[in-house]
Amino acid sequence: MQILVLGSAAGGGFPQWNCHCEMCKGARNGTINTKPRSQSSIAVSDDGKNWILINASPDIRQQINDNKPLAQADGVRGSGIGAVIVTDSQIDHTTGLIILREGLPLNLYCTDMVNDDLCQHYPILTMMQHWHGGYQRHAINVSPCDPFMIDCCPQLEFTPVPLQSNAPPYSPHRNNYHIGDSIGLRITDKRHGKSLFYAPGLGITNDEVLQALDQADCAMVDGTLWQDDEMITRGLGSQLGSQMGHMSVAGDKGMIALLSQFPHLRKILIHINNTNPILDEDSVEYAQTLAAGVEVSFDGMLIQL
Repeated sequence: MQILVLGSAAGGGFPQWNCHCEMCKGARNGTINTKPRSQSSIAVSDDGKNWILINASPDIRQQINDNKPLAQADGVRGSGIGAVIVTDSQIDHTTGLIILREGLPLNLYCTDMVNDDLCQHYPILTMMQHWHGGYQRHAINVSPCDPFMIDCCPQLEFTPVPLQSNAPPYSPHRNNYHIGDSIGLRITDKRHGKSLFYAPGLGITNDEVLQALDQADCAMVDGTLWQDDEMITRGLGSQLGSQMGHMSVAGDKGMIALLSQFPHLRKILIHINNTNPILDEDSVEYAQTLAAGVEVSFDGMLIQL
């Protein structure tokens, strides 16, 4: 299995277009040791030719153009993308569905809760029906959690893992958790049993998450904020990360502490907010992350399992 990081930042990317925090200014001015990052998305493949897109960010057009395996096609139109999975209905994970309209029809996999949001409250899927019939939606079942397969990558099996994060502000489930609002994915290569646990939005640890981490060989998980009050202390917001549905990276109950329980794992942070100091590769926080055996993802990163 090949896993390609198309975008490693949280919503807004890095540097964010209207942000002048220390991190974004440093990235623009070249005064910190960092890499620009687009908004969170990955693609997976069982042969390096056919790919499944997981989350379609607003930056998807450039992400495809920057990654030749996804841009390839045999005819005058097409791409290496055979299907799309969205793990939630957040704007930074679904707006790219509009950008992909020239490639419709295309198979789309999501839960019923996400489908309802994308048909009614942020009606991307309804709008896209005007382009060659739109997305051909396939349900991801989370009660119970049924594994599923996708024709374009027949060696990969996808198992949903319900996550207690938070639905988008436009969703009727905002601050009112329903199973299926957000999922992680355990992706297993059937040829050798190696698996990835992908969870870009993770607010609360539960038994399902612990089991998924224990069973995986590699975990690519939420690295949004270093500290829970990061947005507040920097004068950039009024909510804690936990209120937005994200565990902090640091702290006794943070992501690094959680991952330390699984020494067998390759551990990678993704969905990193522009304020997070781990984006500066000369920072103390970046050094602490690496010392804990945890990697910081970047655009174009390729993992093979």
